[in-house]
Amino acid sequence: MSRTIEAKTRHEFKASAERVFDAWLDPVKMRSWAAQPVPGMPSFDIRRVEIDARVGGKFTFSDMREDGEAVHWGYYLEIDRPRKLVFTWFTSEEEEQENNSLVTLTIEPLDNGCRATIVHSMDERWAEWAKQTAAGWAFMLRQIDLYFGADANGDQSSVQ
Repeated sequence: MSRTIEAKTRHEFKASAERVFDAWLDPVKMRSWAAQPVPGMPSFDIRRVEIDARVGGKFTFSDMREDGEAVHWGYYLEIDRPRKLVFTWFTSEEEEQENNSLVTLTIEPLDNGCRATIVHSMDERWAEWAKQTAAGWAFMLRQIDLYFGADANGDQSSVQ
């Protein structure tokens, strides 16, 4: 059996835990924040956002890149609003067949907002991509923050 590695990131929001959680499961909100430009980064051409927000439900998300459409999909394993969201994450049929890519989003309420932590567990053969994966999740959390109107100069993400 293969070992797994983890890519982790954390971000503090001024928004409530409920707002941050809901941003992940509402297709209109997800499309809006996913297209949100982050200073110093290109904006994304979001093509598809489909969400069946229930345990066992599937999501599909895609964006256009230089080399074509990048499609991401997965299945919701746990939905505990506003504390925890667990889902699989795939970018290829090979990954889906192996079924060893698991993402856990936990959200802790704070006095002035919340703290979101994402842990992406994956097969150790992807170890060289762990930092890039964590950075990708951190980027998404910053997009959500900007969607809520946070100060674009205050990068509150940390990649572990």
